[in-house]
Amino acid sequence: MKNKNVTYLTQAAMIAAIYVVLTLLFKPISFGEIQIRIAEALTILPLFTPAAVPGVFVGCLIANFLGGGILLDIICGSLATLIGAVLTYRLRNLNPVLGPVPPIAANTIIVPFVLYYGYGINLPIPFMMLTVGIGEVLSCGVLGLILYFSLKKYQTVLFRPTPV
Repeated sequence: MKNKNVTYLTQAAMIAAIYVVLTLLFKPISFGEIQIRIAEALTILPLFTPAAVPGVFVGCLIANFLGGGILLDIICGSLATLIGAVLTYRLRNLNPVLGPVPPIAANTIIVPFVLYYGYGINLPIPFMMLTVGIGEVLSCGVLGLILYFSLKKYQTVLFRPTPV
């Protein structure tokens, strides 16, 4: 049991660290009303391991904080990613193409309100839903599915629990 806990925490920490690095490495396109957050491709990982759920949540929380986000963005933006990750995990036994849908939907709905009310970006919320949604389709949908099919053949090696 102890090895499973260590594996779970290690996987979650590694996913969080990769999320932070990708977000900050691509900072110019990771924030704002037009954003393509490359790290959101990692929201496909709950299809492989439950450790990805806290991993992407904590990674998003840290990235939003280090990226200079306001408190509303740090909390609500991270919760959008958490909602997406939890729902992706719940879809793990269905068609993997559905995996990106929850994070795309959660971020498309929540982030524009944060941009409008938190940052005072004076653009229509439906327009920001469109721009954020397009970015999420590119990062979660396109990049996420590329990541999924790239990792799928190594699933048993990468995401197997450590033997006790």
